[in-house]
Amino acid sequence: MDRNKLRTVRRNRRKRGIRKHITGNAERPRLTVYRSLNHIYAQLIDDLCGKTLASASTRDKGHAGPTGNVDGAKLIGTMLADRAKEAGIDKAVFDRNGLLYHGRVKALADAAREGGLKF
Repeated sequence: MDRNKLRTVRRNRRKRGIRKHITGNAERPRLTVYRSLNHIYAQLIDDLCGKTLASASTRDKGHAGPTGNVDGAKLIGTMLADRAKEAGIDKAVFDRNGLLYHGRVKALADAAREGGLKF
C-alpha cells in the first residue's frame, strides 16, 4: 500500500474509534474539524437531528485572512465561537475527526475556547 493511501486508512480507523464514543445533541453539539492542505472547516452538528447548527471555514465569503496556517485556524475558531453564541450554544463536544491534536486543529480548538465555547 502506498504512503498516502495508508495515511488515509489509518486516519479513517482513528475517526471510527473516536465516533464510537462521541455524539452531539442539541445541548452539546459535536464540533467537528476538517483540514485540507489549503483550508480548514469547522461545524457544530446535532447528530440526533442530523443538522448543522453553525459552521465556519476559510472558504466563507466573510473570511479575508490567511487560509492554510495556524493564524487562519485561530480566526475560524473565533468565528465559529461567535456564530455559536448567536445560535445560543455555549457547550460542545470536540471531534478532531481522526486528526492529531496539534498545529491547526489545536489552534482552532483553543480559539473556540477563548471565544466562549466550553468543551
